[in-house]
Parts: sequence; C-alpha cells; structure tokens
Amino acid sequence: MPEQAIGHISAFFARPVVAGLDLTAPLRVGDRIHIKGHTTDIALVVESMQVNNRAVQQAAPGEQVGVKVPDRVRPGDTVYLVTD
Repeated sequence: MPEQAIGHISAFFARPVVAGLDLTAPLRVGDRIHIKGHTTDIALVVESMQVNNRAVQQAAPGEQVGVKVPDRVRPGDTVYLVTD
C-alpha cells in the first residue's frame, strides 16, 4: 500500500493513550495511518481526533492534533497516510 508522510509524533500521553501529531498535510477522521519509528510500527484508522481539546472531523497542515492510539508511540516517529 502506498504511503505519504503527513507529519510526526510530538507527544505521547499514557492515560488516555493519545498521541500528539504535528501535521504537514491534511488528516480526516476515517483515514488510515501508519506510525513508524525505531521501535514503533502501528497501523490504525483514525476514529476521533481533537484540536485544543475540541473534537474535529478534519485538521489542516500546521495544526497539532490528538489521536487515540492502541499502543505506545514516541516523539519523532513519522506518521504516514495510507492511500489505496
């Protein structure tokens, strides 16, 4: 599956399990993403995201968003949009 880099992880919060993403491209709820780093390799569908503690359906380049993740991610991990 082709992938396009759309940002990187800026923060990780253990409770709830949420990753902070700095976006360089648009992201929408329902998009499939792949988070890859030295010890990270997670694929997921974005079920919800927040900007400044407000639920949003989409986010633009330059925004910082919070996304629930199934496992630990690390700052600096690259976020890819999986395209079909």
